[in-house]
Amino acid sequence: MTAADLVLAHSVTIPDFPKPGILFRDLTPVFSNADAFHAVIDEFAQHFAGQFDAVAGVEARGFLLSSALAYATHTPLIAVRKAGKLPGEVIREDYQLEYGTASLELRPGQLPAGSRVLILDDVLATGGSCNASARLIERAGYTVAGFGLVLELAGMTGRERLAGYPLHAIMSE
Repeated sequence: MTAADLVLAHSVTIPDFPKPGILFRDLTPVFSNADAFHAVIDEFAQHFAGQFDAVAGVEARGFLLSSALAYATHTPLIAVRKAGKLPGEVIREDYQLEYGTASLELRPGQLPAGSRVLILDDVLATGGSCNASARLIERAGYTVAGFGLVLELAGMTGRERLAGYPLHAIMSE
């Protein structure tokens, strides 16, 4: 089975979460299936081979993906965190969610200037968190190598908001 087949077989849609009217795509069952998770990480590694110097994960499920890919490719890992989670000097970006607002933070100076950073997250919907992550990466002096997403929600604005960046979604729904 392909990575897309495994994601489809193991993902779950939960209605009215985190609020009424939202269909939440839960990929944690994909991560808890060793074959599916392995296929996802392998696909990212193969698709972006030679194109990145470090991996960034967007809190929280992006941490799972980025940690595994950084380990598999022996590359540095940096975390894009929710506001107030990182000590010391941080840079911050605010963004809109489909159901509210939020902020992300990054500690600058973790990588050499100009490092190519691949940003990973689980689901692309409006693109708010990915766009904020890209701004943080660039403000820190790095280059966005691209975005790796497990699932892209069709009909949302995410891909449009990330125009100009390489983007690979394992599947679209």
